[in-house]
Amino acid sequence: MSGKHVVVQGATLKCKFSVEPQTDVLKVKTHNKHYANDKEAEKKLIATDKEIGQTLEKNTFGKCKLQPTGNGNYLPCQAVITKWSGFYEKVTLSNNGKILLEDNKATCPIGGTDCITIDKHGQKAEVSKQNLESLKPEIQKQINPMVDVRNLLERAYTDEGTIYS
Repeated sequence: MSGKHVVVQGATLKCKFSVEPQTDVLKVKTHNKHYANDKEAEKKLIATDKEIGQTLEKNTFGKCKLQPTGNGNYLPCQAVITKWSGFYEKVTLSNNGKILLEDNKATCPIGGTDCITIDKHGQKAEVSKQNLESLKPEIQKQINPMVDVRNLLERAYTDEGTIYS
């Protein structure tokens, strides 16, 4: 798991058999208890290997190369995930699911084993109050001189004898 991101609700998936590569958004439907990268614990449910069936927002990746109609066109994809591979085995969540990681793959009945991959894991960096409190103003000014972190904090602290409030 080292160096890999946990997949959360809102992750984008893609299929290698999509005619015009499109992504669809993963929806976690198997639990409402475990969150990652979500300080409010309301949006980023952790995805598990139990996300099976029609668990995508649109349930399609566009037209499918494996379903030609004979006139140079293709039938629309009907994305159905039948199983996941490569998930993290060492943790089991309350739904008896194993955590999905950004390099996991899914199987579709038409595309076969591992035809669906994770394009983006769904996590986003969020600055918390704790991040701001531990930041030294001199360093912050070098990184982003347009923002004065002192205006974002409510408590006073010192740095090399200077008091900021």
